[in-house]
Amino acid sequence: MSPTIRLLHQLVNLEPGASVCDVACGAGHLALSFADRAGRLVGVDPAPGMLDAFRRLAAERGIEVETVEAYAESVPLRGHQFDLVVSRLAPHHFHDVDRAVAEMVRLTKIGGRVAIIDLEGHENADIDEFNHKLEVLHDPTHVRSYTAARWRSIFESSGLKMEVLKNGLSERPQGTTVRRWCEIGSSGAEAEAEIRASLKRAPNSFLEALDIRRLGGEFLLPIRTLLVVGTRDAAHR
Repeated sequence: MSPTIRLLHQLVNLEPGASVCDVACGAGHLALSFADRAGRLVGVDPAPGMLDAFRRLAAERGIEVETVEAYAESVPLRGHQFDLVVSRLAPHHFHDVDRAVAEMVRLTKIGGRVAIIDLEGHENADIDEFNHKLEVLHDPTHVRSYTAARWRSIFESSGLKMEVLKNGLSERPQGTTVRRWCEIGSSGAEAEAEIRASLKRAPNSFLEALDIRRLGGEFLLPIRTLLVVGTRDAAHR
C-alpha cells in the first residue's frame, strides 16, 4: 500500500458497509484497499482494459465490484449514492478538472466525502513549468499538476467543506530512478534522454524545490503528491 493510501485510511474512518466510488480507477488499487469495510465498490474509468484489470484483480481477491465505463467529467450514475468518492493519480489527466470534481460531489451523499490523491504542482511559476515539462515528457497525456491552493479553490467552489489538505507528500519517499519512472510511463528512449538532459541543465534550486536528488550519475524522483479531503455540506445540494 502506498504511503498516501495508508494516510487516507488513517484520515477517513469509513463505516462498515459504506459505499465507495473510485473515479478514473485504473486497475482499482485504491478502491480495493477499502474492501474490508465497504459494502459496495464501484470503479469508473474510460478505458475498458483498465476496468477488465480491476475486475480481474477483484476476482482474484474474492471481492465483488461494479464497473462503469465513463470519463470523470460525465459519470452515468445517479447522484447522492456514495459515502466516499475517491480518485488517485488521475486528476492530472482530466481535461476539465473542475467539472470532474463537480461530478464527484454530485455522486456523494450529503455528509459524505470526496478525496483526491494526485501529483502536486509548485507555487513558483518557473519551477512549476519545469516540472510540467518533465511530466509531459514522461506522459504526453498529462494535462496539469495542480497546487494545494488550486485544489482548495476547486473543492470550495464545488461546495465541499475542506477537511484535510496535506501537500509535500510522496509516492516514493526513497526516490525512483529516471529509468524506472520512464518504464512505468512507457515514455520511450527519446523522452527518457530528454528528461535526463533537462534534469542535468536544471538549476540546483529547482531540483531541491522538487525534492529531486542526485545519487552518483542518477537522479531520484520522489513522485510528489498531495491529499485533499472534503465533506459534502448539506447546504450545497
